[in-house]
Amino acid sequence: MPLLVLRASVPRVSVVMCAFVHLPMPDTASNSPPPIANQDDSSLWRSALKHASLAYLFSRLAIMVGAAIVAAELRADENKIKEHLVWGFLGKVDPHARSGSLPKSAGSMILDVLTSWDGIWYMRIVRYGYPTFVPQHITYDDTQARLAFFPAYPNLVRIVNAVLPGGDTLAALFLNFALGAGFILLIGLLARSWFGVSVAKRAMILCALFPGSFVLSFAYSEALLLFLAAACLYLLQKEKWLWAGVVAMLATATRPNGIAVIAACAVAAFLAWRHTKSLRPFIAPLLSPIGFIGYQLWINNHADESGVWFRVQGEAWKEGASFGLTAIRRTLEAFTQPLTSPTDLITAASFVLTLFLLWLVWKKHRIPLPALAYSAVVIALMLLPATVTARPRFIFTAFPLFIAAAVWLDHPKRKEWWPYLVGLFMCGLTALTALYGAYGAIP
Repeated sequence: MPLLVLRASVPRVSVVMCAFVHLPMPDTASNSPPPIANQDDSSLWRSALKHASLAYLFSRLAIMVGAAIVAAELRADENKIKEHLVWGFLGKVDPHARSGSLPKSAGSMILDVLTSWDGIWYMRIVRYGYPTFVPQHITYDDTQARLAFFPAYPNLVRIVNAVLPGGDTLAALFLNFALGAGFILLIGLLARSWFGVSVAKRAMILCALFPGSFVLSFAYSEALLLFLAAACLYLLQKEKWLWAGVVAMLATATRPNGIAVIAACAVAAFLAWRHTKSLRPFIAPLLSPIGFIGYQLWINNHADESGVWFRVQGEAWKEGASFGLTAIRRTLEAFTQPLTSPTDLITAASFVLTLFLLWLVWKKHRIPLPALAYSAVVIALMLLPATVTARPRFIFTAFPLFIAAAVWLDHPKRKEWWPYLVGLFMCGLTALTALYGAYGAIP
């Protein structure tokens, strides 16, 4: 039977909050997970928010350092080319070279890093919208391949750009910075309600510094999805079924793996129905897939082709299913052929970390069933493809697992690891940003 923890000071407790996975626990009392917090210590919470805010700001600074390293390298290369054109091999001035374009400023190059990879495609949607025709046998090099990216994030960037000065690039980056801050706060609220302020503090710092959090500063849609998914879990816990469904609907219009919130809504609704026999909770899972379905219907009509999104995914992005075999193969290659492929190394590290986090949830620490269902679908969708598989940003999307990790790290015997882990994450965040910015690995 599920673990039920009731507080005497609170007359009514969310059935979703009380539904935890009933898994085998260690025998010793010292290793058992902390109970759900029953205190409202505002001073501890304010201190936790202060530390989390500083961690978030320092993590964004680490990303800027990584982007600046790439920008400095690119600027040096451009300066060398310019110097070669101007002075020539014999030290003579080439009169035609001075008419060439000057190298970009360092600031512009940093923005190029932060809008690289998926950011390029999202910014194309922001500026040009979706194509009305997609050629047969489309490839990655065709601009119409932007149809594979979902509409919620670029449309929100357009709204922010209409309000703020500075252009669409700055609007996209500012939006993600704000969404990231909101996401970290929601992580804290969830962790606080499940395990208390101390765990909430560690969970917020973990999520702020984890290398996969680079997506909160790049022009990627993960920042919006993470904010919406965390908000959905929070609303489900508060039994705000209508609002949870609306937020989930937006999440499924943000990214393909946003469909994981459907599982969270369905599990939460079932638990509530079993407790109250009311059908009202099912409004959340009924609303949640509308974002995904709505985009498919709209893009089919817009491009005048049924199933066009799936065709683009298959032809341009070579999406297929390997059911985890790709992740396993690349992990083995990273160990048998070390340091030959940065992408394989990142895949291996991500895959091993995924297994560790799943082990934590299975053997050590409970998380609410809706959060577990959401995380399980995210991990399954991460391991399913035959192309891009285990990655830090995909693990980061399964953020409830990091709350379980925060519980594990909150043990007195492991608290001394904390400074080393923070330093490791900061270095990893900077290195990963630089590596992606230099196109040295696939995000």
